[in-house]
Amino acid sequence: MEWTIQELAARAGVSSRTLRHYDSVGLLAPSRVGANGYRHYDAAAVVRLQRILLMRGLGMSLPAIAGVLADEVDTGDGLRAHIAALEEERDRIERQIRSVRHTLESLQAGVEPRMDIMLAGFNDRYKDEVISRWGERAFEAGNDWWHGKTLGQQRDWKRDTEDLVAAWVAAVRAGESPVSEHAQSLAARHVRWLSQIPGTPTADGDRERSIEMVTCIGDMYVDDPRFGGMYDDAAGARFVRDALHAYARTRM
Repeated sequence: MEWTIQELAARAGVSSRTLRHYDSVGLLAPSRVGANGYRHYDAAAVVRLQRILLMRGLGMSLPAIAGVLADEVDTGDGLRAHIAALEEERDRIERQIRSVRHTLESLQAGVEPRMDIMLAGFNDRYKDEVISRWGERAFEAGNDWWHGKTLGQQRDWKRDTEDLVAAWVAAVRAGESPVSEHAQSLAARHVRWLSQIPGTPTADGDRERSIEMVTCIGDMYVDDPRFGGMYDDAAGARFVRDALHAYARTRM
């Protein structure tokens, strides 16, 4: 099939003048020019135009686009790269939508929006760290799960988390041993809490990686002050670590 320059311009949402300009700078030549001087474009030309428009949408200059197309060996590879870039942009926009929705719901409920949620999609604070430890799928699944919650659901999750932390602190203050039945029941509760987060090994039922994750998280509570402070003091963080380690060794 072939399309005239007017047909292609109308379908692409550009002007015929733009298509002529793309021809003049060597970006998109017509497939053929009729005896009457009319320009015609075949499917391969439309594919090339699609790619030009995608790169223009990403803010690339015409010379830069020309360089990409000139250096490319396989059109399929180029299209796959476009798909990956578009999917990444789609995910970023979806996170921003959820962030703005959180802000709106918070304001309507008369409460102060959380800054970390408001800026999700604009600056994912722990993205690189989560991906380095557990993979990109874990980050995306967990991020989508959290920001897909309503404000009320986020409050419920935060309350459940605070209850778990308080139970750990109470066990430490009561002088429990990390391997006591009570401490091990808290460790089991902790693992169930982790298993609610999509993308984690505990949610996926991957036993070996779950053991590794639980052990790693226990270490993190001691090694990383951002998390260790949750459990009252360093002794509390060590107690949680030792209990999780024992649970991972003997009960998972």
